[in-house]
Formats: sequence, structure tokens, C-alpha cells
Amino acid sequence: MTRFVFMLTRGDATVPDAARICREIAPLDIGVVGFKDVGLPHAELAEVAAILRDQGREVALEVVSVTRDEELRAIEAGLELGVDLLLGGTHVEDALRLIDGAGVRYCPFPGRVVGHPSVLEGTRESIVASAGALATTDGVWGLDLLAYRFAGDADTLMREAIAAVDVPVIVAGSVADTDRIGAIAAAGAWGFTVGSAAFEGRFVPDAPLLDQLRAVIEAAEPNGG
Repeated sequence: MTRFVFMLTRGDATVPDAARICREIAPLDIGVVGFKDVGLPHAELAEVAAILRDQGREVALEVVSVTRDEELRAIEAGLELGVDLLLGGTHVEDALRLIDGAGVRYCPFPGRVVGHPSVLEGTRESIVASAGALATTDGVWGLDLLAYRFAGDADTLMREAIAAVDVPVIVAGSVADTDRIGAIAAAGAWGFTVGSAAFEGRFVPDAPLLDQLRAVIEAAEPNGG
């Protein structure tokens, strides 16, 4: 089963009304909901995390800050929030020192990730090699692969990276239609994130957010889409 991780984000930043949206999505069966380290202050993220926990969901934080110090501060904030999944980031050795013993599932970015919104650079071969190296690093639970932020053949990259590792892979960034969801599921990814595309109404024309999310849930189901 490929899991849908709903991100309360647009343009690689947490949306300002994230708490309201959490309450709005209460009826939907989405096991993991997350946010970015950019866009809302810590106190508001704590409110969002509390709402999600009350709904019985797991909480994910994706780190997209571009400097080492910002990344490490974001990780510390995520640990204070008690998130279940810590996605993204590139300073793996430093991050693991902070995470040690915390019990969070850590999924850094493979490859060279630059800018904000994040872009995946390098050759397909170098990204797959990076994925393989990270996957064998103690303390790394899985990978956060920005397949559709790669300028080359994203589907081939995704299949090769997933095949090269024995850890869960979450495909994040620009998952903007049901064809991509189908490709992600076929590649054997543990999960995928959707944020901006749902808020922009990419899945069901002129439909509200809940209908967008229902369409994503259906596409993620076996034989869905």
C-alpha cells in the first residue's frame, strides 16, 4: 500500500490557516498529515500538531530550510513538537546527533537539494548512489525523494532509487496529478506527499479542498485513479 501524506503547505511553506484546515479534514481517512518548517511560528505549529494527534493521525515535519543552522533549528523544533516523521534536510550527520534516541523516523533528502522551493540536482546515477548510501546509514529510517523536482526522467529516477534501497521511500514535491500517483504506487514507494496541488485544485476542476483530497485518496488505493 502506498500512503498519502497530506501536507498543509503551498509553495513549500505551511499555509497560514493550517489549524482550520486540520479541523475541516476531520472526516477524511488520511493517516499522516504534515507541514513544513517554513510559514508558521512554532506556537501555531504546536496547535496544528495537537489537533492532528486528537484526530488519531501521525504528524510529519518536512525541513526545507536552505542553511545548515536553519535546518538544525527546524529539527530541534520538530523534536519539541514530537513529530512522528521528520522529512527532508541534507545535513545528515548533524541531524542524527540531534535525533539520537528521540524515536522519530528520519527521512532525509537523497541527492543535491538546493533552493526554496526545493529542487533536486545532479545526475540520475549520483542521486541513486546517494539514496543507497543514506539508506545504509544508522539512524536513517527512510528517504524523502524529490523525484518530480528533478529535471531529467523523474519516473526512471524514482524506480531506480526505490529498487536500490531497502528502506521506505516517500516521494515528495510536485505530485500534481493522478498519473504521477499511479507511477509512484507502481514503483513501490512507501508513500507520497501532496500539498500545493490540492490547494490549487489540480485533481478535480473547480472543486473544494475536501473533494481534491478525496480524489487523491482514491488514486492512492490499489487499482485506483
